[in-house]
Amino acid sequence: MGIDPTAQIHPSAVIDDGAVIGAGCMVGPFCCVGGKVRLRQGVELKSHVVIAGDTEIGDETIVFPFACLGEIPQDLKFKGEETKLIVGKRNRIREGATMSTGTEGGGGITRVGDDCLFMTGAHVGHDAQVGNRLVMANQSALAGHCVIEDDVIIGGLSGIHQWVRVGQGAIIGAVTMVTNDVIPFGLVQGPRGKLDGLNLVGLKRRGVDRGDITALRAAFQMLAQGEGAFAERARRLGEENNSEYVQKIVDFILGESDRHFLTPG
Repeated sequence: MGIDPTAQIHPSAVIDDGAVIGAGCMVGPFCCVGGKVRLRQGVELKSHVVIAGDTEIGDETIVFPFACLGEIPQDLKFKGEETKLIVGKRNRIREGATMSTGTEGGGGITRVGDDCLFMTGAHVGHDAQVGNRLVMANQSALAGHCVIEDDVIIGGLSGIHQWVRVGQGAIIGAVTMVTNDVIPFGLVQGPRGKLDGLNLVGLKRRGVDRGDITALRAAFQMLAQGEGAFAERARRLGEENNSEYVQKIVDFILGESDRHFLTPG
């Protein structure tokens, strides 16, 4: 067990042999930290937190009471193989949130990026690949094998189906079930998620140039109303545009996927 001398461990916390607790970490009352866990510099576990499995928590991440990270996947095919959960830096993981390790069939690693916010009861399923600056609101869930790119917002009580990809900068409304891939900068809402437009508010907040926003609007119209299949429209769009933001959408649509796409109505 490697506990840095600057770490603060509450007497009631249980730290298994083999765990690594980095400099400046704080482990609060009644936390349980497994023997394969690595807490990097400045991690804070508030209280009643369980960190299990082969799990790494990045610098300055804060984990709130009753969160459970690194337990085995919620997958009946899991047979006890060695898999991991890797969480990046400066994340905020709120009360009751859960994240599972990966599975052999999904690559073995569940991965979370930096600067994300997981609100109360949020769930990250096995083998999910999560980018940076994700916001998951209360009781939202990612199923197994999802790929979530940077700067995505997922509303409360929403669910993302297994194997679905959500592109950079997309926003998912509250109480929405997403069963197919979401293009970058897309706006999805409704009980059975529909692609209703672009996340214009998010684009403006990030200071995206007006010319790029105009190009994205034109691209969305072409995807919605152009001739041919959805992928054919995307290919034509890639040949005609000169906006890096539009190109992100084109590359996403033409990339590998195990699902269909939510298409503009």
